[in-house]
Amino acid sequence: MTLLSAPVAAISPRMPLLSYLWRDKMAFASALFLVLLLLLVLFGPLLVGDAAARLGLRQRNLAPFTFNGGFLYVLGADTLGRPILARLIVGAQNTILIAAAAVFSSMLVGGALGLIAGYSERWYSHVIQRFADVIMSFPSLLLALIVLYTLGPSMTNLVIVLAITRLPIYLRTARAEVLELRERMFVSAARSMGASPVRIVFHHIAPLVLPTLVTISAIDFATVILAESALSFLGLGIQPPDFTWGAMVANGRGYLQTAWWIAFWPGLAIMMTTLSLNILSNWARTVADPQQRWRLQALRKTAR
Repeated sequence: MTLLSAPVAAISPRMPLLSYLWRDKMAFASALFLVLLLLLVLFGPLLVGDAAARLGLRQRNLAPFTFNGGFLYVLGADTLGRPILARLIVGAQNTILIAAAAVFSSMLVGGALGLIAGYSERWYSHVIQRFADVIMSFPSLLLALIVLYTLGPSMTNLVIVLAITRLPIYLRTARAEVLELRERMFVSAARSMGASPVRIVFHHIAPLVLPTLVTISAIDFATVILAESALSFLGLGIQPPDFTWGAMVANGRGYLQTAWWIAFWPGLAIMMTTLSLNILSNWARTVADPQQRWRLQALRKTAR
């Protein structure tokens, strides 16, 4: 038995997914953080109520961990006395909602166009490819700045811009997958039995392409959060009274020397979220590859 085959055999393919997750402590901590973030996004705004928008001039620029004003002020307050903890929870909902809508839209549209461009050899297949090349020829942030400056900043426009900038990734990935799958025997059998191209693409090929697109979307989610935060920092995100983590960082950039916590906590939230998504996506790629699962066994032996 070779050195590589021994660890692979030690991990049963029927082992529960949580057992794989527990072996990688960084991935486990990342998953816990993301679950907590999801719970805050779903139920947090109901718990804090209108505290995120309530002014409290007595708590203006209140330092963190002073516990002056209640638990919501544990992370301090901003320049208008609003509790940063409550604003982090409400801002998380807006940030995650925008990123999820942009990723889902780009995956849906880009995946559909990629399926068409990969299976068909007609003229519109080449038009779709050139459309993706045109989008990729522009720097994504510059394209977003131009469109948002022209159309005006709003949540809808922000989602559309972020979806357009990420669309070529899904389009080119789906097309590459279809180019390989359309030569398989099951596609030839479906074609010989009289199945239409639409049925072959969406009933036989699309289910095999979807897992790849979902994996990419999990990785791309972190990139979209960073892009949205950058646009909100520049003032081109959603406008007051709504806000995101990026807008909170922008509000605190003028007080870094006197009230650093105003920009620090939302910046830390952005960093922790993107870091957790990247760590968890790397773990998922390791688990999905049978030849890489032995690394999880090596992690357990090192921990011992």
